[in-house]
Amino acid sequence: MKPIEAHSTATIHAKVTREEQAAHELGNTGFAPGTRVALVVFFLSVIVAVPLAQLCAAFHQPERVTRLTAGLRALVPDWTRVKAVNGVVSAIDLLPPAAQIKTVEDDWEQNSVVGETLLPRVQSMLLALGQGNEKAYPGRDGWLYYRADFDYVAGPGFLDPKVMKRRTTAGGALKAPQPDPVTAIVHFRDQLAARGIALIVVPSPVKPSIYPEFFSRRYAGRSPIVQNPSFEDFKRRLAQAGVAVFDPAALLAEAKARASELPLYLKTDTHWTPPAMEMTAAALAGFARQTATLPAPQPGRFTTVEKTVEALGDVALMLKLPAGQKVYPPERVRVRQVLEKNRFWRPATDAGVLFLGDSFANIYSLEPMGWGEAAGFVEHLSLALGLPVDAICRNDAGSYATREMLAKELQRGQDRLAGKQLVIWEFAARELAGGDWKRLAMTLGEKRDGGMYVPVAGKTVEIRGVVRAASPAPRPGSVPYKDHIVMVHLAELESADDPAAAGKEAVVFVWSMRGNVATPAARWRPGDTVRLRLRPWADLAGQYEAINRSELEAEELLFAEPAWVE
Repeated sequence: MKPIEAHSTATIHAKVTREEQAAHELGNTGFAPGTRVALVVFFLSVIVAVPLAQLCAAFHQPERVTRLTAGLRALVPDWTRVKAVNGVVSAIDLLPPAAQIKTVEDDWEQNSVVGETLLPRVQSMLLALGQGNEKAYPGRDGWLYYRADFDYVAGPGFLDPKVMKRRTTAGGALKAPQPDPVTAIVHFRDQLAARGIALIVVPSPVKPSIYPEFFSRRYAGRSPIVQNPSFEDFKRRLAQAGVAVFDPAALLAEAKARASELPLYLKTDTHWTPPAMEMTAAALAGFARQTATLPAPQPGRFTTVEKTVEALGDVALMLKLPAGQKVYPPERVRVRQVLEKNRFWRPATDAGVLFLGDSFANIYSLEPMGWGEAAGFVEHLSLALGLPVDAICRNDAGSYATREMLAKELQRGQDRLAGKQLVIWEFAARELAGGDWKRLAMTLGEKRDGGMYVPVAGKTVEIRGVVRAASPAPRPGSVPYKDHIVMVHLAELESADDPAAAGKEAVVFVWSMRGNVATPAARWRPGDTVRLRLRPWADLAGQYEAINRSELEAEELLFAEPAWVE
């Protein structure tokens, strides 16, 4: 072979890219006889098997078909709202809202027979290999971690300008969050200061911050506090702005070092144990008296009684394991319920201290969470202060949920800040990296009648109505709580019990999820006709106010007095 020919061959081979080589290999892939047909048949069988299984289930559970077809109807364009420009209708106008599409997708997923059958079994197999799911991470020695907590401690600094810019542009079709917690907290402090009210901010440490060693062996034998890279800068900025911050992390780390055999967090849950919570409440009470001028303690006003509570943690429930699983057994804790005059402690709206909190406050206070009642963070703060305390608590979304509840009360003309000397705002530290820190107006409005139908106090009324709008309901297992309430706007009311309801509208709260199981209300769509039993929401607000809920944003519903669906 001539040298020039050898050189040419080398040049040709040098010019072949990896993409060209892959295309050549794919184009010349060989199959054994019958393999192609077998693969095609298998692929088509898998595709056909899913709707066939769903169809077979429909004969035994017809409501599944009703739910799925209702979802399809919800995606049909509303021609009454479509506007033509120069005789041309935009294709975008024909698309349903992104939130509506997401709701329908969740409906189909919840009602998937194949998913219900396979998911728990597949998850059990993955767990045997040390794998969790998109919400729950398995750790060592039976410990479980919530992914959002892990993402907070292991993620980039939440105050990094690049991170905040990315968050503000990542909303897509949904409204992007306001990512800067410092701006929102200082703004809220200024709003309170204008009324002579002090503010204390309490970022509750997440489990990986205090117990990283049960997730990663490299922390074994050490007792570090693992925080997001921006956390210290966050506290420094608030200190410079004159905002009081009570950080329980060091307190919990010291307690862990003193008695490592006594866990401060539940193994299968996102929250702290009763001793850790009570210790934090007592320390916070002392800090509060240093921050604001409060009345003297009232000795003997509160007493306690002990009770044993057993439950399975919220992270274990997120794994969606088969019923009766033994991998993660229920945990048992001893709580101290706080009593006032032999009755369970309740918030006092005329108290000088207002507590805003999330599930870290509700965990032993809100009975539907499964860990008892009247034994939570606010109750023990009140006990340690020796004073009554007002409280607005809501599971999840601690960055804005309780502030939003307060703002709406003020806008309705209900001055929840009257007579307050101090507001304590508690939220899970993970909210610093993933929460929506939007500014909210704290303007006191005038009391107005929204014109909606509500039964008289203490009375239950059966009504028939047509759903005009419903707030979104979460998919069971996709959120760190097992109960949820939605708001529904009803029209064209009829009632044999109360003729005064005829033709009126109503705004109602109703369960959308109980014990991680979706209720029929989670699938209500505009146009559905429903029969319900209503009670005034005011009769039960104290019992259900702290449960996580979604609300309709229409301005005309802001001042409406809601009812409760039994």
